[in-house]
Amino acid sequence: MILLLIAIGVGAGVLSGIFGIGGGIVIVPALIYLAKMPPQQAAGTSLAALVLPLGAAVGAMAYYKAGHLQPRDALFIAVGMAAGAYFGAQIATHVDAAVLRKMFAALMVLMAIKLWVG
Repeated sequence: MILLLIAIGVGAGVLSGIFGIGGGIVIVPALIYLAKMPPQQAAGTSLAALVLPLGAAVGAMAYYKAGHLQPRDALFIAVGMAAGAYFGAQIATHVDAAVLRKMFAALMVLMAIKLWVG
């Protein structure tokens, strides 16, 4: 499970480095479908993983108080994201902006379809 959580963090970090995204678009669906977390727990854990931006700390605290946060899991995701974001940023600086836009659009459509049909 730890490797899965780190992999989710790395994936979210790479995509965050490339597209500037992470939590709601990548981490939450990955936690729901790969780690088999309920949506509330996935959202709370995602927020905790993104806690360095202080605004997320407020939301994460609310999820924590409601029992919908896995702090240990969020820490492992954050470790993966740190590495992934670096590599994603390295990739993004060498990819054409129009290609990045299309890649992001494809990712959004894919996530929307997956969330729609389950």
